[in-house]
Amino acid sequence: MALDDAIGSPTGIQVHLRRGDATAQIAQVGASLRHLTIGGVDIVPPYPADQPTPSCSGVVLAPWPNRIRDGIWQDGDAERALAISEPKFRNASHGLLRYTAYEIAEHTDEAVTLAAKIVPQTGYPYLVATSVTYALTDAGIDVAHTLTNHSADPAPVALGTHPFFIIDGVDARELVLRVPAETHFETDDRMLPIGESPVDSATDLRDGRRLGDVQLDTGYANLHRDADGFVRSTLTAPDGRTVTLQQGPGFDYVQAFTTVKYPGQPLAVAIEPMTAPAEAFNSGRGLRRLAEGESWTLEWGIRFS
Repeated sequence: MALDDAIGSPTGIQVHLRRGDATAQIAQVGASLRHLTIGGVDIVPPYPADQPTPSCSGVVLAPWPNRIRDGIWQDGDAERALAISEPKFRNASHGLLRYTAYEIAEHTDEAVTLAAKIVPQTGYPYLVATSVTYALTDAGIDVAHTLTNHSADPAPVALGTHPFFIIDGVDARELVLRVPAETHFETDDRMLPIGESPVDSATDLRDGRRLGDVQLDTGYANLHRDADGFVRSTLTAPDGRTVTLQQGPGFDYVQAFTTVKYPGQPLAVAIEPMTAPAEAFNSGRGLRRLAEGESWTLEWGIRFS
């Protein structure tokens, strides 16, 4: 494992991992998966070292992913008001650790654990310790998250992450995205859910859709799990090479997002595993309340074949 100094970098210390012909770069800020290569092929696209993280790329989203309307939520008898972190839509977006410089807690050449505390603050009066471990495999990377409540009262938590994907050397418009979801969330003009429906001709990714034929910022639910308990979404090149995102138990939702604004890429797609959809602090859907001292561990990973 190698470390790049944080001085002058808007994303902090850079952790470089290697195992065989697999490499990864993890940024300290947001504990972000910044770059992943397998066999010399970029799977998670890099971005310039002197730039902040674009489009929340690779960042850990806790204690909630996605959005909370107006930052307002009901916590028992108390109404909480979170800071508005998405002024364009007047939402509290993507949790409280997006711009946090994590502590590098443990590391080897092939794996690293980063840790950060969610401290009591405006709209969230709970102390929750979090950690994330990235461990390279021969064909990808395994990721494990742990959240532990250190508050006297039960702490509401959800978690997501925001990896972007390409297959280097392949026109991204020709990549086929498959997401095994039965339903999708309908949203308003603030990207907040207003309903849930079976997937339709515009949103159905079960049999795969060419990225050049879709524009997505879509949340999915009712995901199919394989016999081993993992949900698997895939991105496949015309030559058959495939990136697989696998979501372990607890990751019951996924967001698919395409953009033409990712640095250095004409088109990129984020496939975001989430334990809860947008507005979970209000709907309660997928939200977990950890008792004092209780921990919750979650796993996901990426494979390239």
